[in-house]
Amino acid sequence: MKPAPAAPAALPARRRLPLALALFAAAATSTALAGVAVTANAAVPPPPPGWSLVWSDDFTAPAGTLPSAANWIIDTGTSYPGGPANWGTGEIQTYTASTANVSHDGGGNLRITPLRDGAGRWTSARIETVRSNFKPPAGGVLAIEGRIQMPNVTGAQAAGYWPAFWALGSPYRGNYQNWPGIGEFDVMENVNGINSVWGVLHCGVAPGGPCDEFNGIGASRACPGATCQSAFHTYRFEWDASTSPQQLRWYVDGQLFHTVSQSRVGEPYWSQMTNHAGYFLLLNVAMGGAFPNGVAGGATPTAATVPGRPMLVDYVAVLSRGGGTTPPPTTPPPGGVRDAYATIQAEAFSAQNGVIVEACAEGGQNIGALRNSDWVRFDNVEFGSTPPRDFVARVASGAASGVSGLVEVRLDSPTSPPIGSFAIANTGGWQSWRSVPGNVTPVTGRRTVYLTFSSGQPNDFVNVNWFTFRR
Repeated sequence: MKPAPAAPAALPARRRLPLALALFAAAATSTALAGVAVTANAAVPPPPPGWSLVWSDDFTAPAGTLPSAANWIIDTGTSYPGGPANWGTGEIQTYTASTANVSHDGGGNLRITPLRDGAGRWTSARIETVRSNFKPPAGGVLAIEGRIQMPNVTGAQAAGYWPAFWALGSPYRGNYQNWPGIGEFDVMENVNGINSVWGVLHCGVAPGGPCDEFNGIGASRACPGATCQSAFHTYRFEWDASTSPQQLRWYVDGQLFHTVSQSRVGEPYWSQMTNHAGYFLLLNVAMGGAFPNGVAGGATPTAATVPGRPMLVDYVAVLSRGGGTTPPPTTPPPGGVRDAYATIQAEAFSAQNGVIVEACAEGGQNIGALRNSDWVRFDNVEFGSTPPRDFVARVASGAASGVSGLVEVRLDSPTSPPIGSFAIANTGGWQSWRSVPGNVTPVTGRRTVYLTFSSGQPNDFVNVNWFTFRR
């Protein structure tokens, strides 16, 4: 269950709990119920009083169709481009965009099905949300919920099955070397057909750190009533920013089974995993790897493992309660005062030069086609009496190799000396977003702020979704 020692920091996501805990959970489980009928709800349940629905997918599309491209990215292959091999976990399958591996079943479910060909090669599917800005409103609560039936297979036939519903911090996209600092919430994991759900937090540094990487801070329990494999259960994760210290909580069918407090994680690690743009969600069924191998006590899958048992997902929903909005409020209309320390949406400029506005994969709009000498102006930005230490911009780039440039902050004129900047090159695509910080010299009071774009080449080199200043 340990990573390759040559590059521990590069290994992302989803290292497992200690073997002793896994084996304890295995011993405590019951045999799966065979032949139990399962059904899907027709729609995402209405939010309870006080909650608002932020985003959802109820997977009610026709049978044999792929998940909505507006909602989901289908990962393929055995790694992200430039990321660790075998997705950093030792899993052995190849992910595909084939409807044999991932498709709607026509009954209100998404089906993710591991398959094995005649040569013994495994394929499966992994999808992640287009949106990557899920986080609580300031002073509120975020809930991530899914109604899921794990693959209905147990015993020796289940060796190597690794279904999961989880979330990764958005700065992981296009970087792939910054785990676990960016944070990971495993809402539901299971291995080898055991009647147990694991909930895990990954954070900090690896190995070791506040989250005991590569294990994470985790807990597990049997599914209430029917086994995890034989029936649908509702798996839920809550990030509660309304309390001090903040809390992370895991539930199955409404029953709390794991809690981690902000004070347990501590600083700077809590801020590292919470002070970025948010999280994206993932659904996948892996085969083999560190977690199932550790529980089995040997390599999985085995000759006894049977292919073709799908994970069924009835719905996925993100909800919020209290606080403000998610993401933070956009700037007021031109003429209003803008808070320098709130999220300033880039498309809410007061004036611009050479800029286009387009639909953003993270929701809303972004400014794009930015190249040397382009700029956007933001009037009435209030810094107050305490100056910022830096600024952060949410940027993406599909620029060709060798093309890069600077995102700069200037005051009062697009030709003033910059008070801060950072360099940006290709992030993996024009909608592959990354939050990048840059130091700034002290500024106070109410000012006119320019974002300017400078490059040694004439090419487009960056898009911008939003920016903010931090004290």
